Amino acid sequence: MKKFFVPLLVALWAVSATVPLVAQDAEATAPEIDYALRKELSAEHSVEELRLLVTPLTLEQLQTEADRWQGLLQDQMTRIANLKVAALNAEGEEATRLHEAINEATHERNKLIGKASVIADSMELKGAAPEVLEPYRNYISGALASEFQATDAVTLFSQVFDWVASREGGVNFLVKAALIVGVVFLLVFIARLVQSLAARGIRRVSQLSKLMQDFLARAVFWLAFVIGLLIALSLFGVNITPLFAVVGGASFILAFAMQETLGNLASGMMIMINKPFDVGDLVDTNGVLGEVEAVSIVSTTVRTMDNQVVILPNSSVWGSIITNVTVSPIRRVDMVFGIGYADDIDTAMGVLQELVANHPKVLEEPAPNIRVHELADSSVNFICRPWAKTENYWEVYWDLTRQVKEGFDAAGVSIPFPQRDVHLYKTD
Repeated sequence: MKKFFVPLLVALWAVSATVPLVAQDAEATAPEIDYALRKELSAEHSVEELRLLVTPLTLEQLQTEADRWQGLLQDQMTRIANLKVAALNAEGEEATRLHEAINEATHERNKLIGKASVIADSMELKGAAPEVLEPYRNYISGALASEFQATDAVTLFSQVFDWVASREGGVNFLVKAALIVGVVFLLVFIARLVQSLAARGIRRVSQLSKLMQDFLARAVFWLAFVIGLLIALSLFGVNITPLFAVVGGASFILAFAMQETLGNLASGMMIMINKPFDVGDLVDTNGVLGEVEAVSIVSTTVRTMDNQVVILPNSSVWGSIITNVTVSPIRRVDMVFGIGYADDIDTAMGVLQELVANHPKVLEEPAPNIRVHELADSSVNFICRPWAKTENYWEVYWDLTRQVKEGFDAAGVSIPFPQRDVHLYKTD
C-alpha cells in the first residue's frame, strides 16, 4: 500500500507546483484590453453607436449635447440654403454640380436629424420636461417645412429621386416595410400556433363551457400577438415606453366614451362564467327563440327557427329572462285535447293512454300524466303530458296531435267547435 501512496503524493505535488506557473504565464501573455472612454458625441458615430453612448449621460449633459447638435444641424441647413441660392442663377454644368452638392448636403442633413433625434429620445426617457424638448423638435420640423417651401421643383424632384435610390432612403424604407409585413405574418402564424396549443389544454377542463373555451383561445391569440409585436418593435429600435403611457392615458377616455360597450363586455364575461347557455342551445331571450351560434365579448348571435340571424347585445341578454330550452336532456310535452260534453270520458281517456303508450319515443319514466283538466265553455278538456328526450320533443308533439285526431274519429269521439246556446223569450 505504501509503495502506491508515496508516488501518488509526489504526482500531486508536481501538479500543484506547475499550476501557479501556468497561471502566471497566462497573465503575462494575456493582451491588455483598454478602450478609450468616449464622452463626446461625434457626427461620425452611427445611430446605433449613439444609442449606446447616450446611455450613461445625465439629463444636463444631454441638453448640452442637444444644443451642440442643433448647431451642427443649423450649419448644415445653412450650407444647403447657400447652395440653393447659388443654384438659382446657375446654368449648364454648374447647375448640375450644384444640384448634386445640394443632394449630398441634404443626405448628410437627414443623417444629422436622425442622430439628433436619438439625443432627444434619450432626454425624454430620462425625464425631460415637454417645454425643454419642444424647442429642439419644433426647430427640426419648422426648418424642414421652410426648406421644403423654398425648394424649386427641379431640386425637389432631384432630392426625391436621390432619396428613393439611396440605401438610407427609399431602399431602406422598402426593406423595413417588407420586414414589418413579414414580421406581422410571422406573428400571426406564431399566435395561431400558441392558440392551438392552448386550446388543447383548455378543452381538457370540462367545467368550462364552449363559450368560455372559445373566448380564452381568442384571448391567448391576441395576447401572444401583442407581446410578439412589442418585442418586434423593440428589436426594430422603436421606443415602446411612450406607447404604454399613451395607452394608459387613453384608457380613461375610452372608458367614458365606450360605457355601453364595456357594459356588453362585462355581461359577456358573466354569461361565459355563469354558463346560462352554450353554443348550440335553444334559448328564448328578449322575445327571440333560436339556437345560439356564437357569443363574442359584446354580442350574442342567435339563429331563429325560420333561419334568421339575430345579434343581441350581451347587456340586454344578461339583463333579461333567459329560457334555455335544450339544457335538460328530457322535456315534458304539454298538450290539451277537448271532447264534446255528450262524448264518453272513459273512451277518450283510453284512446289517449293507448296512443301515448305505443309511441316509440315517449319515455316510460317519468310516467305520462293524462287527466280530465277542465270543463270549458264548449268542451271537456284533457291534459296529455308525456315525457321525451329533448331532441325528440317536436316529433312527439306533432305525431300525437295527428294520432289523437285519427283515434278520436275512429272511436266516435267528437272534438267540438266553440259553441254557444242562445235562449229566446217571447213577450207580449
